[in-house]
Amino acid sequence: MYNIFHINRFLLFFIPLLSGCSASSFTDLFNNYTQQMTAVKQAQQQGNFQQAIDSIPARSATNVTYNLGLLEKARLEYLANNNLQSRKYFSEVYKLIQQNQQKAKIEIGRGVENLAAVVSNDNAVRYDIPLYEQSMLHSYQALNYLTQYDLSGALVEIRRANQVQETALENNANASVSNSETNITGLSQQYPSMSSVIGSVKNGFQNAYTFYLSALLYEAAGQKNDAYIDYKKALEIYPNNDYLQQNIWRLATTLQMSNDINLFKQRFPSKITNGLAPYKQGQVIFIIENGIVSAKQEASLSLPIYTRHNEMRLYSVALPNYSNQLTVYSPLALTYQGNDYQAEEIVRLQSLAAKQLQDELPVIVTRQITRLIAKEEIRQALVRNGNDIGNIFANIYNLASEKADTRSWSTLPDSIDILQLGLSEGVHLLNIKINGINQQIEVTVNQNKQTLVTLSAIGRHVSYNTFNL
Repeated sequence: MYNIFHINRFLLFFIPLLSGCSASSFTDLFNNYTQQMTAVKQAQQQGNFQQAIDSIPARSATNVTYNLGLLEKARLEYLANNNLQSRKYFSEVYKLIQQNQQKAKIEIGRGVENLAAVVSNDNAVRYDIPLYEQSMLHSYQALNYLTQYDLSGALVEIRRANQVQETALENNANASVSNSETNITGLSQQYPSMSSVIGSVKNGFQNAYTFYLSALLYEAAGQKNDAYIDYKKALEIYPNNDYLQQNIWRLATTLQMSNDINLFKQRFPSKITNGLAPYKQGQVIFIIENGIVSAKQEASLSLPIYTRHNEMRLYSVALPNYSNQLTVYSPLALTYQGNDYQAEEIVRLQSLAAKQLQDELPVIVTRQITRLIAKEEIRQALVRNGNDIGNIFANIYNLASEKADTRSWSTLPDSIDILQLGLSEGVHLLNIKINGINQQIEVTVNQNKQTLVTLSAIGRHVSYNTFNL
């Protein structure tokens, strides 16, 4: 029988290893984020946004997932039309991003988190908000400002959204090629493919929607040259979107961009270039959010790892993954005075999320290998210090703590579509159909102005807001 001396020696060795986990709760370490958010997403799917907010796990400001919890709350408050509260949460997240970027420059603040991650899993490390999530943060914040009729505030946010993408593009161009070509051949045979979800997406941060929203707001502010530039950026990402093509052609002719006009005559269909003059009526613009982005899942794999003693052993590891299947949506259809219009996709956030994860995978695997080796060293040390009881406890702990980091902004929409049509000045009733639901929307159109309709379709729940820009 093991005496109390052996047990005490084991605890004295084991407990300090977990002391670094104070910034993350034991729930986060042993129960992955996707599981914790199940009730939240179920309530969101049913349109019960306040219930969804109340279901978000409580976290202190020192918790490494605190910033993500704020993002979830901000998005749900936005859906509930509590825009001032949503704006407050988004502002707090932005301050945290700035603080963390400053810490990164002087390389402080991650030591304790990294120690905790070595002896547990990546859930012990501060959640670094991915670039596509940062651009969406600022896009929603811009819309929050619009609800307060603050176009200048909205423009500040949209410039921040664009800066996120432009900085990322510069960094991506300067990044070492070897980083993206890290050899994970041993993983590729087992790791579930995400190729169907990623599709033709080139990277995980270029978001045509944010550039499109930026162009709309620049136009509303009378800054047509800036609008033209951002429409062109959106078109580079989504070249087959008819509405982007129409806007590019319209502004090219307005601004007399002769070189571009000659190029676009060859590039765009005749239905766009023939007779589409700068509009002298009002424009109604729909931005349609579809569904909810899928959550990360946990994939269990066996990896051959060489220990410090050059011994090859098979280790069971848990890695994050997305389902390799996109949800199919029926685009919003609009009927007005016998004419039919149909929305077109401008961003698939599910694809951006999967591409972001794919790009991060080599780093995630490298951390996982380091962790496995460290845990094995700890287990062997416990065997030496606590005999068999140390080995038993170490194996139980290693099995329980092997959890993938499934954190992501999981209340975002799955995809975003756009639709535009020109209407005369006055009040109009538009008939729309989405997700099998017919609805009538009243819009007020002003001469040479834009009326923006933001619409969210989640299951059987459809809601919208209108803005006269």
